[in-house]
Amino acid sequence: MGERVLVILGHPAGDSLCASLAKAYVAGAQSAGREVRCLEVGSLDFDPILHHGYRQVQPLEPDLLQAQESMTWANHIVLVYPTWWGGMPAILKGFFDRVFLPGFAYQYRKNSPFWDKLLKGKTAQLLVTMDTPPWYYRLINRAPGHNQTRRTILEFTGIKVKKITTFSPVRYADEAKKANWLAKAQRLGRNG
Repeated sequence: MGERVLVILGHPAGDSLCASLAKAYVAGAQSAGREVRCLEVGSLDFDPILHHGYRQVQPLEPDLLQAQESMTWANHIVLVYPTWWGGMPAILKGFFDRVFLPGFAYQYRKNSPFWDKLLKGKTAQLLVTMDTPPWYYRLINRAPGHNQTRRTILEFTGIKVKKITTFSPVRYADEAKKANWLAKAQRLGRNG
């Protein structure tokens, strides 16, 4: 069984730097012979608000059912998104709220504080842009967005994060720097 990669663009705009990084990653992965599917969260037709929490079933829209099918298909998931206010964009958080449901991503055990990680066996990679310098985000802010995505979403459901690559600071990056970032994203896709 070859590597099946799902690349999820978590930036709401399809013409962003994140979108370019996602495309570069896809090109690298395809050049290495990996099967690749792409999902642009910003172009999906769904309500990102979990209106009743998990107290009541909120039926999944067709795009979210397809997203779940793609996650089931994939053995490696690549998330590409910007850091805004220390974390992921609201649309990506809403995507996780709606898609990573009990019975799909995890399942609490009856009369137990523990849970089953239903996405165990999958790996992930994060490509994250931000304006904050990496050292400041890590040492001063303590990487809240990285911790949320890695620990409380992906690892909670059993997905092992292999690597987090940060591209920053974006606001000072010239075209040459961005071109280097795109080349790096393509290498990451090629090397897995």
